[in-house]
Amino acid sequence: MLTTTRSAPASVVRGFLDHLAVERGASANTLAAYRRDLARYLAYLEAAGVDSIDAVTAVTINGFLAHLREGDADRPALAASSVARAVAAVRGMHRFALEEGLVAVDPAQDVRPEAPPRRLPKAMPVEDVERLLDAAGYAGTVLALRDQALLEFLYGTGARISEAVGLHVDDLDLTDGSVLLTGKGDKQRRVPVGSYAATALSAYLVRARPQLVAAGRGTSRLFLNARGGPLSRQSAWTVLRTVADRAGLDTGLSPHVLRHSFATHLLEGGADVRVVQELLGHASIMTTQIYTLITVDTLREVYASSHPRARDVDELAVGESSDPDPVPG
Repeated sequence: MLTTTRSAPASVVRGFLDHLAVERGASANTLAAYRRDLARYLAYLEAAGVDSIDAVTAVTINGFLAHLREGDADRPALAASSVARAVAAVRGMHRFALEEGLVAVDPAQDVRPEAPPRRLPKAMPVEDVERLLDAAGYAGTVLALRDQALLEFLYGTGARISEAVGLHVDDLDLTDGSVLLTGKGDKQRRVPVGSYAATALSAYLVRARPQLVAAGRGTSRLFLNARGGPLSRQSAWTVLRTVADRAGLDTGLSPHVLRHSFATHLLEGGADVRVVQELLGHASIMTTQIYTLITVDTLREVYASSHPRARDVDELAVGESSDPDPVPG
């Protein structure tokens, strides 16, 4: 039943936060984030002269979203993900006000944040991948053989770094050139191992891993550290960045970049997106299709620079005579 009293926005926010803490059992981090977002919302309402929760309209809330996206002298503009979180807080508060009978309608019901821009995965040019892999095993030492095997494996299979460091020797079958990967949710998939990766792995298994095993207590893990224990994710990151520095590449590279490059280069080479989905272990084809955006962009660039009727009119005019043709009489 709707109350006849006009509720101040600040009192509604306090009631909503208490509701989240006591009845919904929200975490301390969630409460802190909502408190910050709603404090900014209250400041916006006060500046707009809105002193009652039932005076808020969808226009008011959309104005707040625009304010978050644009920023002001005191606060910078928020990223799309932060705006989405603020919208969730504002929508939750107004829904609470409706359920508590403080308002007759929920003005935030149809308010939605803009969809955040899709972040295209970063892929390395093939030439850079080759430079990286060539730099990995340059010294021929035990650890250099391991590093080359690891990086060739990551790029050659598209495995996640967690899947690579979690491998056991028995998961690898170099006879038929395949490996059993255990992905998210312990879901397993068998993927092929390319010839370069197979060669590097064979050299590591024969010439390097036995020496590393001897330094430790014995383990079935495939990739080992200098003490003979399982190679950690952090150490694998260090391997990649050290080799990238040696190759003169961006030292901010992550193992995931090799996975992105694996998928992108397959699609650019003509692989079907569903095959790539299986190789990557994606549960949904939608996850894999983001890689097709990269190849479409590449095709578009090639088309625009190559087709005579695709180039811009101004671009076509470059190099032509500056004197216009005479107008026929």
